[in-house]
Amino acid sequence: MPDKFVFLDRDGTIILEKDYLSDPALVELLPQAAEGMKKLLAAGFRLIIVTNQSGIGRGYYSEEDYAKVTARLLELLSGQGVAVEGVYHCPHAPDESCACRKPLLGLLEQAECDLGCGFTLGAVIGDKPADVELGRAAGLKSILVRTGYGKKHEEKKSCEPDYIADNLSDSADWIIKNI
Repeated sequence: MPDKFVFLDRDGTIILEKDYLSDPALVELLPQAAEGMKKLLAAGFRLIIVTNQSGIGRGYYSEEDYAKVTARLLELLSGQGVAVEGVYHCPHAPDESCACRKPLLGLLEQAECDLGCGFTLGAVIGDKPADVELGRAAGLKSILVRTGYGKKHEEKKSCEPDYIADNLSDSADWIIKNI
């Protein structure tokens, strides 16, 4: 049986959306986020965080600031009994030419290389069209969460996910039943 993966966006999906977050003291898990991630782990899914961090490319914060926020996120998740396989980020501004900015596949390809396996079974969860499009591009299921910017994108019908979920716990329930 192939490994099952779930790729999760960070801001607005796992943690409270705070534009260009650079202060680890401001990291807050969204309600139901750890619960949903624990459900996925219990069902045998491997979890990977993939996040666009254009604030680095725009000069709003540094790679060091990003690393501190990531460390705080992982600390909070660990305290809730959640372990992730890896965290991958695109530091480029939208107008920079790169292969890693979602919805391009660069972050998934890097994770695939690092973990030494293919991603043929799984899902991408996020609150923006780029997350949904990443899932489609990778041949995975895509879930739009209504947290973060998700509700706004749902109302605008700016993407076509396989499922629209209230939060990560709702996403996990759908993934476990459908993948």
